[in-house]
Amino acid sequence: MKKQFMQWAGVGVWIALTLSACSSPQTEVGNLNVIPQPQEVSQDIQTTPFVINPQTCVTYPEGNEMLKRTAEFLASYMKEATGVTVRTSTQAERKNAIILDIDSTISHKEGYQLKVTPETIYLNGGSEAGVFYGVQTLYKALPFTKGRQVSAAIPAGTVNDYPRFGYRGFMVDVGRHYFPVSYLKQIIDMLALHNINYFHWHLTEDQGWRIEIKKYPKLTEVGSTRPRTLIDRETQTYDETPHSGFYTQEEAKEIVQYAADRFITVIPEVDLPGHMMAALVAYPELGCTGGPYEIPCKWGVFPDVLCGGNDQALQFAKDVLNEIMDIFPSPYIHIGGDECPKIRWEKCPKCQRKIRELGLKNMPAHSKENQLQTYFMSEVGKVIADRGRKMIGWDEMLEGGLAPDATVMSWTSTRGGIETARMHHNAIMTPIQFLYFSNPTYNKIKGTKSLERVYTFEPVPEELTAEEKQYIIGTQGCIWTEWTRDSVKMEWQILPRMAALSEIQWTEPEHKNFNCFLKRLPSLLAIYKDRGYDFRQDIYDVNIDIIPASGEETAQIALRTFDNAEIHYTLDGTVPDAQSPLYTDSIQVNQDVTIQAIAIRPQGNSQISKEEIHFNAVK
Repeated sequence: MKKQFMQWAGVGVWIALTLSACSSPQTEVGNLNVIPQPQEVSQDIQTTPFVINPQTCVTYPEGNEMLKRTAEFLASYMKEATGVTVRTSTQAERKNAIILDIDSTISHKEGYQLKVTPETIYLNGGSEAGVFYGVQTLYKALPFTKGRQVSAAIPAGTVNDYPRFGYRGFMVDVGRHYFPVSYLKQIIDMLALHNINYFHWHLTEDQGWRIEIKKYPKLTEVGSTRPRTLIDRETQTYDETPHSGFYTQEEAKEIVQYAADRFITVIPEVDLPGHMMAALVAYPELGCTGGPYEIPCKWGVFPDVLCGGNDQALQFAKDVLNEIMDIFPSPYIHIGGDECPKIRWEKCPKCQRKIRELGLKNMPAHSKENQLQTYFMSEVGKVIADRGRKMIGWDEMLEGGLAPDATVMSWTSTRGGIETARMHHNAIMTPIQFLYFSNPTYNKIKGTKSLERVYTFEPVPEELTAEEKQYIIGTQGCIWTEWTRDSVKMEWQILPRMAALSEIQWTEPEHKNFNCFLKRLPSLLAIYKDRGYDFRQDIYDVNIDIIPASGEETAQIALRTFDNAEIHYTLDGTVPDAQSPLYTDSIQVNQDVTIQAIAIRPQGNSQISKEEIHFNAVK
């Protein structure tokens, strides 16, 4: 028996088989090596695959509503990919059936085992969530045959799989720009496709309060609207158009349920005590100066924050979070804690009185004002703990000493996560340098290089001990929306980098391989296209690598694409096309040239990639 293992060179390539005369004339067979890469895959490419047809049935145990819903998801996914409508049933069919079930012997609750035979697919999960992730693998393992006169099949083989991290998150900021419920559901579907299990919902900002709080109605009546928005950083141009929007508590609960159906937990974030200008406009008595305040129409960090010494402000935070916890059943509640200037606190009589009352003193590592923030967050944390939840905040929480039982999201770098782990607190790695998909500098990186920057990030630092490494519980990507006004820009920044993120989150490091990842990517891009996602098209462009030769008198030019597409190039300044020289091997040059290259594919040509080579610059 010839088997195809995980790092098989043909990953992502569909195999066309000619079947017997009594069956479909042609069948395309998918690949069990999907994104994120399962931990263990064995494919038998010589055994007859499992062919999808209208008689195929997805079965689930009677009375298990979660598996019923997952079976229906699988049926809809198969319809998306193949155009074939399959049945769902509780009947214990054994032929032409995909059988979903729970296996308590699978040690990892989010793990699953998949066995594909010519007649039956057995999918067992350590829990209902595990089955759901197995269904995502089956979906992505299908060839995309909808609208074509071919049958779709899944290759015979086995998969044993589980996630590396229990926390696999993605954050969307709706404070700067509001996105409707319908679009957030699309984002959640996107997360499900990538095996992400936490949707971090950044709900409040200086520029807009987006969640209804019944005890404080002016938060949305006043704080959800700004009169205009900065749209150009260099020219400081504004659009002069009011921007508004918020989510009712019922809409928030709708999002929570929609996500839960896909085994995604929604983590709400109310960012405090900084980033509170929208709240201060609504309730100016909560600030140090009493106002008047204005909702900012530009981006940045602002000096006016909740008054750390005002018991009324602390009660406000507690009241808001209690309502938040009524809406969101998440075990985690995010309270921000980032970018809170202490300028007002240093001069505020109430803050200084509270500092004296608490006996806080300036210390080498922590100012008394930073310690006041720790006190504020600790008091908020007590409310969260009393409700049986856990507090998460950004790594600035470390500045005044970490509040008890707090989990830290390390965004400024990995250093906050390292410090947190050494304190034996849980940390989630989300560094701006790698996992902020809205980072303007990062967005200048094009093609596969932007993917590689994400893919090669390792969340667990080597300098931690084995015991300390256990406190790195996961990693998360973030999209901030200062300059993101619509879904096109949103998706352009997210995709396909979310695919690289998913493999960081899910796949053990020893099973990761970037070149292998690129070979698996085309089948996932096909799903993006079918769903109408506006992913970065520069993924299709030619990568130009310039390597100075010994002595720096010549240079080698290497051209490549992620899918080994046909490449044509020019060196004389003309625009390349299909009639230009075909690239077969590295090109050697010894004088200044401008290389331009284009990838030729049946579905269309790439954009032109261009690089200038100046030998004086090389020297």
